[in-house]
Amino acid sequence: MRSTGARTGADRSVGPVASPSSPSPASIVVQFVLTGIVWGSSFLFIAVALTGMTPAQVAGGRLLFGALALGAIVLVRRERLPRGRRTWGHLVVLAVSFCVVPFLLFAWAEQHVSSGLASIFNATTPIMTAIMAWAAFRVERLGIGQLVGIGVGIVGVVVIIAPGAVADVGDSTVAQLALLAATACYGFSLAYMRRFLGDTGLSGVAFAFGYIAPAAAIMVALSPLILAEPMRLDLPVSASIIALGVLGTGVAYVWNQNALRAWGPTRASTVTYITPVVGVGLGILLLHETISWNEPVGAAVVFVGILLVQQRLRLGRRAVAG
Repeated sequence: MRSTGARTGADRSVGPVASPSSPSPASIVVQFVLTGIVWGSSFLFIAVALTGMTPAQVAGGRLLFGALALGAIVLVRRERLPRGRRTWGHLVVLAVSFCVVPFLLFAWAEQHVSSGLASIFNATTPIMTAIMAWAAFRVERLGIGQLVGIGVGIVGVVVIIAPGAVADVGDSTVAQLALLAATACYGFSLAYMRRFLGDTGLSGVAFAFGYIAPAAAIMVALSPLILAEPMRLDLPVSASIIALGVLGTGVAYVWNQNALRAWGPTRASTVTYITPVVGVGLGILLLHETISWNEPVGAAVVFVGILLVQQRLRLGRRAVAG
């Protein structure tokens, strides 16, 4: 899940507010890089965890450990939690759309596609968010260049999916569509945050805990069904699910929020460019995965679309925003 990678337009806060004490600029750079590495590694952790767990168990495990990690940070920092029923209602919506559903989809899809390809699809989140913010929630106005960027991103996705789909519409193609559905959930959720949770007064950690904890509670409530299937919790599987939860769904969010506060959404969103590089690299090095020509080519086209959507690249002239 990726909070900064999907924001477009002007730098504006969504939910969390800044903390009185700020990390040093050097510390922000380190945390930014670590966030990209951890989130890029998440796809490897999912793939390893799936060797001993079902997709639902992977999703439930990462949410449980993520909620415990964030809860511990909230407790130590004595962060204020939301109090109003309306705010909690919106956070429960996010628990489903931002956590439960996409985590299940990513875990299920990685049974049929490589972890590297999953990380590439995750990079479509900014484009999905732009579409949702513009078309569904009307909280973003897009210029011609941004609309062209959405079209370019769609072309990139077609380049990734089409060769395999033309050859055989099988599990791999369905899994890739499931990955797109997962990033569409991220896009919906980030636009939903902007529309309904634009000023909660919560810190970043408390805000994240507000939707990750209910998501974990939902999976715990479903545990009689989830735990009906046997698990094999050897060391690699156990270490992967703990790392996926504590780091990817917990601590990395704190690092991400620090970068967001220091740099703003536009600059902080460049973490989106790190994660697929890490994800593909780890898949090749550790899982001996291979990539087809269309996957990096399609990814490059998607990235051009993201640059246009985020207005780092403009039609007719080159410009860097933020």
